[in-house]
Amino acid sequence: MWNKIGRIVTILSERLNISSEHALDLFYTSKVCELLHDPESLLYTFSDYYIADDVLREMHSA
Repeated sequence: MWNKIGRIVTILSERLNISSEHALDLFYTSKVCELLHDPESLLYTFSDYYIADDVLREMHSA
């Protein structure tokens, strides 16, 4: 799972033009992160880009 999270954080960092540390903080404070760690949600089966887009959508709807 940590490889997947690393790839998602890299995508967020590049798309938002922010540091990896800031992107990691954004990811770990998101509801998407909670869902990713919930095996019943099956979110872990989705692509890294899809999950990164979910985080971005969550950010923009808040």
